[in-house]
Amino acid sequence: QVQPVESGGGLVKAGDSLRLSCAVPGGTFSSYTMGWFRQAPGKEREFVAGITWFDGMIYYGDPVKGRFTISRDSAKNTLYLQMNSLKPEDTAVYYCAAGRTPRVEVPSEYEHWGQGTQVTVSS
Repeated sequence: QVQPVESGGGLVKAGDSLRLSCAVPGGTFSSYTMGWFRQAPGKEREFVAGITWFDGMIYYGDPVKGRFTISRDSAKNTLYLQMNSLKPEDTAVYYCAAGRTPRVEVPSEYEHWGQGTQVTVSS
């Protein structure tokens, strides 16, 4: 069973960096499109970044372009999200998801979700 497990969240100051990790034990990591999403209180779940499984294309949501970098280590079955120049508006619960889909930006296309990790950015 594919069960993503996120880690690396925390409380940081504006301008700081943070790296999130998502371990995916129990699955064929390279066979899944992997995505990062986030959800702030009172807001809908928002696409952050994703990598398609079939061609390795990388996509980013507009709010994080140029600041966040997604990467994966297939040998370790782990997905990463390097977050630089963090802003208070990046505060949210960050989720890792896996799915057999080319539509990286659509949450409903993902079958497997982690429990999320809280990222809080103070001003």
